Amino acid sequence: MKRENGIVYGLFSLGLIAAVGAVYTAAIGYLWFRQERLLFEPTPLPPDEPLVHDADVHEQSVDVPGARLSVAQLRLPNPRGVVFFLHGNSGNLRDCLVDLDAFRQVNFDVVMFDYRGYGKSTGCIDSEEQLRSDVRAVWAQFAPQYQDKRVVISGQSLGTALAAGLAAELCAAGRSPDLTLLVSPYSSMRALADELYPWVPRRVLRYPLHTAEHAARLSGPLMLFHGDKDQLIGIHHSHAVRTAAPAAQLHCVEGAGHNDMHKFPSFREAIAGALGCL
Repeated sequence: MKRENGIVYGLFSLGLIAAVGAVYTAAIGYLWFRQERLLFEPTPLPPDEPLVHDADVHEQSVDVPGARLSVAQLRLPNPRGVVFFLHGNSGNLRDCLVDLDAFRQVNFDVVMFDYRGYGKSTGCIDSEEQLRSDVRAVWAQFAPQYQDKRVVISGQSLGTALAAGLAAELCAAGRSPDLTLLVSPYSSMRALADELYPWVPRRVLRYPLHTAEHAARLSGPLMLFHGDKDQLIGIHHSHAVRTAAPAAQLHCVEGAGHNDMHKFPSFREAIAGALGCL
């Protein structure tokens, strides 16, 4: 009887292990094929709905393979320069067009666009290279307007890896930005995923999105801003970026979390001061 009980227990244990293995494999498969749904949280907009009613903000579009990207440009009469801004992983351009007076005051244009599937942009994101290619395409469309102006490449959260990548490419081409500005950056998506999902093998992540590696290749000034209360991307990620790029300036915004940085006067004043000095 004891031997039979042992056999039953062994079979039960094997069955349990197999079931757990099947669930784990299914979860990994889901993460591989549905990764975009976890990383990107777009809010679509009707194509005929205005993003903003400011007279100096102009809506445009840039055609890329398989999609048309929605672009907003704050266009001033004689700007000193431009901030090319890449937003985070949720919402759309409308969320970014709420505090443009700070840029008007320092006489800087702003160009920003919605990734595929966000706002009025069509198409779907399906790879990191596609995402970076779209960034290059939009910048290439507007860069000729600012050949003799100051250029700031900026990104927030998800957009920091894209901004650092574009800035590094410009540096390599001999056209270094006057400033690269990263708000709430992560050192890489792989590093962040290791913290949030330690049970997921690294090879499953199709969007490694390196920020620190690209920051290390910058030849121009780099400024980092991070809230000390950020619960999504801890400030240690900015420290990691600064380790890779020791010349970077790191500004800790006391009391700021991940999505409320713009509400803090110290952040707005630092941005205005940085742009005003260019």
